Amino acid sequence: MAGWEQLKVLVDMEIIQRSEEGCDVTGFEAKWLNAGEDEAKLMEVYHQLMGLEVKADFPFIEPSDLPGIRALRPEGPRQLTKVKSESEWLNQFDGAWLGRSIGCALGKPLEQGAYMSGSDGRPGWKNVELWFKGADAWPIRGYTPGTSRASEEYGLAVNDWCKKSWKENIQFMESDDDIRYTVLGLILLEEKGLEFDSWDIGKLWHRHLSYQQVCTAETQAYLNFAQVTSHMDWSKPDNWPLKANWVRTWLNPYREWIGAQIRADGFAYGAAGNPELAAELAWRDASFSHVKNGIYGEMFVAAMIAAAFIETDNERIVEIGLSEIPQDSRLAHDVRKAVDIARNATNQLDLVDQIWEAFKQYNCVHTNNNAALVAAALIFAKDDFELAITTAVLGGWDTDCNGATVGSIMGAKLGAAALPAHWTEPLHDTLYAEVNGFHPIAISDCAKRSYEVFKKMSDLSRN
Repeated sequence: MAGWEQLKVLVDMEIIQRSEEGCDVTGFEAKWLNAGEDEAKLMEVYHQLMGLEVKADFPFIEPSDLPGIRALRPEGPRQLTKVKSESEWLNQFDGAWLGRSIGCALGKPLEQGAYMSGSDGRPGWKNVELWFKGADAWPIRGYTPGTSRASEEYGLAVNDWCKKSWKENIQFMESDDDIRYTVLGLILLEEKGLEFDSWDIGKLWHRHLSYQQVCTAETQAYLNFAQVTSHMDWSKPDNWPLKANWVRTWLNPYREWIGAQIRADGFAYGAAGNPELAAELAWRDASFSHVKNGIYGEMFVAAMIAAAFIETDNERIVEIGLSEIPQDSRLAHDVRKAVDIARNATNQLDLVDQIWEAFKQYNCVHTNNNAALVAAALIFAKDDFELAITTAVLGGWDTDCNGATVGSIMGAKLGAAALPAHWTEPLHDTLYAEVNGFHPIAISDCAKRSYEVFKKMSDLSRN
């Protein structure tokens, strides 16, 4: 069952996905065109695509299973320790939730085509710059204005479906999937602790999310899971590993896109200081809907977030993230390239320009380009929270996701007390998640609950 797009579009996208995975797709575009709108013929092409083998000379090694991933990762610290008081921990958990909310709210109005994919020959980052300049708000020092001279001069606009996140209106963290998944991660850890797998992710989504609240890879996995469970009781089937692979891959050409990467935070908070455990929990979550680099993206981000509760050097935080994914994967290669760019960039605009040019071959919501931008923003900004989140959002592509991820890492590292008041105060310590019990809720309450989960998980992981 096709969900996010019609079957013809899905098969077209599958050609791209199979090519990126290292398969020879020569001749498949012609097959796709010849199939027209005939669903039987399109499915024949689809099955042929899914039967392709990765080319022998493909330079990357990319398993999706956890033992396979761990066998190919470089050395890393796996777990970090530092004695802290309860108030110090709470400050960092509050900073993580606040930072994620701030970065998400900044990028949310810009999550549309002109900024994600570019327009009129301009890259997305240039359109972000033009919008803020046209609003007399350049360089970026606050939330996204709802109006700008760039509307008349360049035909640009920001999203009008999230006016509550515009600079002129913002009073809280408006409902968004980037925050909703963080809430769901918290809920699952509160309920299940370490005792969950991808089956529990499916149940969690169907219990808390409507069909309208999921997109791309999540939509397809959501639909596939519904088909798996439609003729059985709610207990996990013995052959779930086989069914799980079908759930995450069937008619899902988005399986290496950013959807899993934005779901890392709630799990990573519970594993603060323990990047290996954070990456494992992220793998359990990501493997419900993603494969290969789609999984690695969530593991990479989860490990960085967990590390940021202890480690204070951003280069080291990125290295720790890389230590939890296969070193010969496309994602690891792309992140290392982004780190090199960030180290040598002369200024913020030079950085985002180079990153855009280096990774523009990817879909605007692919894992790899967005993860590369996240890493580059962290390396470039060092200890400057504002510079980090504004660089991540300025870079274009998935603006709210990248702002949220960078904000989460920087907030966990610096703590809430160190975050600039002109970013924190407009949110009034409030978020709306469209999840029962979290609509609204104090951001600080979420932080306290994550801290309690962390304490419980720390005891469990030692036993």
